[in-house]
Amino acid sequence: MPRLNQSLPRYRKHKASGQAVVHLSGQDFYLGPHGTKTSRLEYDRRVSEWLQRGRALPDARQSELLLTPILVAFVKHANHYYQKNGNETREFGLIKEALAVVRPLYGKRPVSEFGPLALQTVQQKMVDKGWTRKHINKQIGRIIRMFKWAASNELVSADIYHALQTVPGLKQGRTEAPDNKPVEPVAEADIEAALAVLNPIVADMVRFQRLTARGGVLAASLQH
Repeated sequence: MPRLNQSLPRYRKHKASGQAVVHLSGQDFYLGPHGTKTSRLEYDRRVSEWLQRGRALPDARQSELLLTPILVAFVKHANHYYQKNGNETREFGLIKEALAVVRPLYGKRPVSEFGPLALQTVQQKMVDKGWTRKHINKQIGRIIRMFKWAASNELVSADIYHALQTVPGLKQGRTEAPDNKPVEPVAEADIEAALAVLNPIVADMVRFQRLTARGGVLAASLQH
């Protein structure tokens, strides 16, 4: 009698995408960036549920909506909503930029599978792209906003939107994502050079702002 294989499916690396993957009952399941804590937790969850079902997958719902149609529908909505004088706004461009990270990773997967761990995978992908911490946080917020819109239009369960809200933003000093360089004050010589060529009214406004800024610094120093 052949010996039954009781070993667990392996946690592997998908070379093309850099993601961790596990093969269960003939299907590959992507878990997030290989070697990360997030991907290992997702591996444990997937395998645990698979074992509890007797090493079987749940019945597939062939009609389940994939994520790509949601992305396409939201882009169409945003294209109409974020316009000014018939032109696309910067906000619309940022939305497209954020969704362009989501689609290659999860566009062909059921929308119900896009939970907090998937969003953290997208977040890490943005870090890998070298985006700044604040920009990533705003882009993740735009993705969550898309799911809010989809839930309000009954395209996805509101539970998905609420679950995504639990993903924390990147904290300063606790992420590899860089922070924006602080804006340095304009040199006095540059201000004087600009005043020489500015319209008198604009020049007076600049002088007033400079005096106000100095006054604020002086007041702050006198309090200490």
